[in-house]
Amino acid sequence: MDAVILARVQFALTVAFHYLFPPLSIGLGLLLVWMEALWLKTNNPLYHQMARFWTRIFALVFAIGVASGIVMEFEFGTNWAAYSRYVGDVFGSALAAEGIFAFFLESGFLAVLLFGWERVSRSVHFLATCMVCLGAHFSAIWIVVANSWMQTPAGYHLVQHGDRVRAEITNFWELVFNPSSMDRLFHVLCGAWQAGAFLVVSVGAWYLLKKQHEAFARACLRLGLSVALAASLLQLVSGHRSARIVAQHQPAKLAAFEGLYETRTHAPLTLAGWVDEQQERLRFKLEIPGLLSWLLHGEASKPVRGLREWPKEDRPPVNLTFQCYHVMIGVGLGLIVIAVLGVWFLWRGSLPQRRWLLWLLVLSVLGPQVANQAGWCAAEVGRQPWIVYGLMRTAQGVSETVSASAVLTSLVLFALVNLLLFGVFLYLLNDKIQHGPDGADLTPEGKLAMPQTS
Repeated sequence: MDAVILARVQFALTVAFHYLFPPLSIGLGLLLVWMEALWLKTNNPLYHQMARFWTRIFALVFAIGVASGIVMEFEFGTNWAAYSRYVGDVFGSALAAEGIFAFFLESGFLAVLLFGWERVSRSVHFLATCMVCLGAHFSAIWIVVANSWMQTPAGYHLVQHGDRVRAEITNFWELVFNPSSMDRLFHVLCGAWQAGAFLVVSVGAWYLLKKQHEAFARACLRLGLSVALAASLLQLVSGHRSARIVAQHQPAKLAAFEGLYETRTHAPLTLAGWVDEQQERLRFKLEIPGLLSWLLHGEASKPVRGLREWPKEDRPPVNLTFQCYHVMIGVGLGLIVIAVLGVWFLWRGSLPQRRWLLWLLVLSVLGPQVANQAGWCAAEVGRQPWIVYGLMRTAQGVSETVSASAVLTSLVLFALVNLLLFGVFLYLLNDKIQHGPDGADLTPEGKLAMPQTS
């Protein structure tokens, strides 16, 4: 393989590994705010116990997320130097904002969240929890803004610098509110809320199966399932809005999502299939006639553009994009079904007796991760062959002096380090779950006593 392919594989693997953790920290951050707010409102020590337990999990997720994210910053300079020179003024501004406004906010208040239980008042600690949650969400905002600019660039102009061209900002707010950023942000945040909520649900269901910490488990299920159901339903709305933006600004990507080669009215919505890229046809397909045109344009008679409108060199890898997109949708719909079943039987009071459903809830923690990974894969592969849509091809963005052997060596080393980090994460996460919530967190006295003043 040449350096371009290896650089793409390396960045894909490092991003995929890193992206296991930010959605969890965003989702858990929101749930921590809710848990602590319920404790402040009701003074129920059970919510205090929940907040303490999940704060420890949050700290673990945050630490591994930071460690796994550092690598990507260096990859821009080592493997993607031409891209960095081209978009440095634009992309660097968003990343700098993420570091200044988001990471510093989150990491600064994290110390109070972790170590301030016995040292500050309840209201101050709750403020710190809110700031950590806000910082996690701010991180998502700026990263999605930067990535969305690569999908739908706006607020820039191209300037000649010697023998090179680079993009420079002309309107910062057009950059921030580029055509796809807000809809993609909503979509990403819904996925993050799902990731955090289903983790809480999974642990609660596990404790019920093992008949351990049952009051704690029921409280986790009540809170987690309510957020999981709301986020999963909102994900439907955000996904529909995002697809319409893709159809408007990246029609070749939308055609790849649906495996559509011919421009046609009454375009069908494809539920499943296999794209034969050699024959340019969709095999083994399951379709709903006319539904794609109706969803995108409000009426079935409107045409949807097919891939044959673009030269082959301007089309993305169709089958990979198609399959990732449909995995995301299928898993997302499955999560809605699981959340509805969980809420229904929890409301009826029979969830602890439904062991099959409890096992399903335990495994549901994998769903948001699979959907998030598949969704990002569809979005990024579907943008190809462009690294900045319509402006710069991916092959033009790689470093000119980095050899394939150097990229391969670093790829193997990064893979080994990430594998080690993932093993450490799973070991520590399992250790904390097996240990369970600390019973002392339920008592108002002793080493975990909290100030009663606000």
